[in-house]
Amino acid sequence: MSELLTIENLGNLIMLCFLQAVLGFDNLLYISIESQRAPKESQKSVRFWGIIVAVALRVILLFVMIRLIGALSAPFHVFDMLGILEGGVNFATVVFVIGGVFIMYTAVKEISHMLTVSHLDKAVGDKSGKSAAQVVMMIVLMNLIFSFDSILSALAITDVFPILAAAILISGLAMLLLADGVTRFLEKNRMYEVLGLFILLIVGVVLLGEAGPAAAHAMHDDSLTLKVFGHEIIPMSKSTFYFAVIVLFAVEIIQSGYQRKLNHERGAGGTSNH
Repeated sequence: MSELLTIENLGNLIMLCFLQAVLGFDNLLYISIESQRAPKESQKSVRFWGIIVAVALRVILLFVMIRLIGALSAPFHVFDMLGILEGGVNFATVVFVIGGVFIMYTAVKEISHMLTVSHLDKAVGDKSGKSAAQVVMMIVLMNLIFSFDSILSALAITDVFPILAAAILISGLAMLLLADGVTRFLEKNRMYEVLGLFILLIVGVVLLGEAGPAAAHAMHDDSLTLKVFGHEIIPMSKSTFYFAVIVLFAVEIIQSGYQRKLNHERGAGGTSNH
């Protein structure tokens, strides 16, 4: 135990906690939005058990990946359709593609649902008819997909399992503390739920981008990067992602302020006419 209490491991733990916080934003947003698909009375417990089970499975996933990192990294198929589809595909590629497509589908489906008239007649928390168990399963599944990227990034910092596991547990505790607050905020500010869905749409694009060089990064061979019609699939950088999020929030805040001002002036104009 004493060999773990070193300055290097403490520094790695702090860095890993920061990494988990940065990479966990989109995960927390998904949990808050998805939990509202459950019955109203079950939403709090859905978030709690969804996060608890997901964190436990994330630690197990970490343990498995440390043991099988070589086998999971090696591409199991290499496309050689010159000018059409080229590059290697490994386990990470499949996870990122499935996760990205599913998140984009979920975001588009919910956005289109909000545009229907029937949405206005439904109470919050009764949006899709999903049971609490179904929502917990979705939270756990998507948490694992989100965590795959963060675990790979964490393994680049250290391979000391207790330090990695501690960072995951700390990030899980932070999600437990923040999930209810984020959900309450979205419920009180419905416009931000739409914004959150558009952010999830961008997250799906980010995951699809990560699929491109997944095999190449693992094998340190740029020739394995996926290319579609001769163009490499390049991942979006985290700085670009957060810049896009900041711009979306800024546009929403400015638009809301302008709308309030416009409504106030219209109201004042209507009063003066009387």
